[in-house]
Amino acid sequence: MIPTRVRISACLIAATVTVAACGGASATAPTATTPPLTQIPGASRLASDFLNELVNTMQQNSINRGRIDWTDFRTQVFQRASGAQTIADVYPAISLALGLLDDHHSFYQAAGGGGVGNPRGPRCSAVTPIAPAMPAGIGYVRIGSFGSKVAGADRAFADTIQDQIRQRDAANLAGWIVDVRGNGGGNMWPMVAGIGPVLGEGVAGFFIYPGGSSVSWSYQGGIALSGTSEASRTTAPYVLLARVAPRVAVLTDNLVASSGEAVVISFRGRPNARSFGTATCGLSTVNTSYRLSDGSTLQLTTGTQADRGRTAYGSSVAPDETVAGDAEVVQRALDWLRSE
Repeated sequence: MIPTRVRISACLIAATVTVAACGGASATAPTATTPPLTQIPGASRLASDFLNELVNTMQQNSINRGRIDWTDFRTQVFQRASGAQTIADVYPAISLALGLLDDHHSFYQAAGGGGVGNPRGPRCSAVTPIAPAMPAGIGYVRIGSFGSKVAGADRAFADTIQDQIRQRDAANLAGWIVDVRGNGGGNMWPMVAGIGPVLGEGVAGFFIYPGGSSVSWSYQGGIALSGTSEASRTTAPYVLLARVAPRVAVLTDNLVASSGEAVVISFRGRPNARSFGTATCGLSTVNTSYRLSDGSTLQLTTGTQADRGRTAYGSSVAPDETVAGDAEVVQRALDWLRSE
């Protein structure tokens, strides 16, 4: 087992539940008029207008927009960009702005690749688990992270999850282990589409936005839905052999983040489901993708993940049973699945 430590904020693409770019609901509507442009001292018009655009987007849509002192925010951020001539020159100001948002999840992606991570993102670590040997009578499915934007890659990824289910399914299983350990996030939708046969059909969670509006996520017949819109699907939906919803043990660790946390939350409140392991990383929020004028993207935290009972999270998701140790967590899950 190899100890793994990552700073989630540095994983610019993988560690995010994103609406618009990586699936989800539509972008939240602006709640305020656009502030007038501020010319940054010594900066070029290009750099100044770009940073104004980015900060205006933050002010209108951030999950924390109602509690931030935007006058002070702008003063600090624009001062950091003094003298900037290019968009790359404003990166230090973007980093400062991302930290001041205090959501730990927002980040910036440059049009040509790279970008600026969140300087206040959580530091999460865990021991890389060994793939467990499963005894007869127990189903096992592993859900890793997924971040590809190649057309059709999401469906292929969902298919690999359902292929695991096909291979392990039997009519007399005691239950399933859904292993989410190490899942740092990415696109949640093929994860939900893939695990759907074990998760079960219907609403599995919600995105909750400031003001109380919400959008559900659900699974239906091989399709992951954001509200009523298709977000991802499998090629040939599988249906479990057992007619009764199975017991499910969900395995978690501290590297589970964002979309990985959405999978964990999908099983919260589901009958006959229980989670084992350690608390997740703490990015159980939702990012909305905002395309900026130069082709870059602001991945901005706009809402909170909630379970099917509308219990909101937003930080680490604690397991039902805290169990330390690779072999120990698997054994505890097996014992629970076999219990009456």
